[in-house]
Amino acid sequence: MSFVIRYWAFIFFILSIIAISSALIAEYFFNFFPCKMCLYQRYPYYFIICIFTLFYFFLKISNIWLYILTELAILFGLFYSLWHVGIEKKILPELSGCTSSFNNSNSLTDLKNEILNQAIIACDEINWIILGLSAATINSLLLLFLLIFNTIFLFKYYYGK
Repeated sequence: MSFVIRYWAFIFFILSIIAISSALIAEYFFNFFPCKMCLYQRYPYYFIICIFTLFYFFLKISNIWLYILTELAILFGLFYSLWHVGIEKKILPELSGCTSSFNNSNSLTDLKNEILNQAIIACDEINWIILGLSAATINSLLLLFLLIFNTIFLFKYYYGK
């Protein structure tokens, strides 16, 4: 346990790199193109990688800010990830321009504009599944895991002293 506490930020950094790498490999090597929500779910990982690099190589200040910023990034990512799962299950509403259906248009011009503004990959369609789970579901589980452990780490390590 002391190993995990000592290297928690580095473990977090590595998990973020693995998550982004797997998404980019799926996109560029296996042609699983992301929808708009999938792209939003990547932002927290990019943010975590950037702030980790900033804190460990340039800023030599307290790590509490690193963990607090990481916690906020996880919450942002979990919000979009759970929303995406809800869209895939057709429980929650989609983002505009992120659906595979069209509205009833009154004119041909409105229909043309709607078709042209349509996302190439719809958010409500599952593009790839691993072990019976969609990528958004796997991302939700990973972020939930990271949120739980980061919160425990914050409370135990910083408030337990």
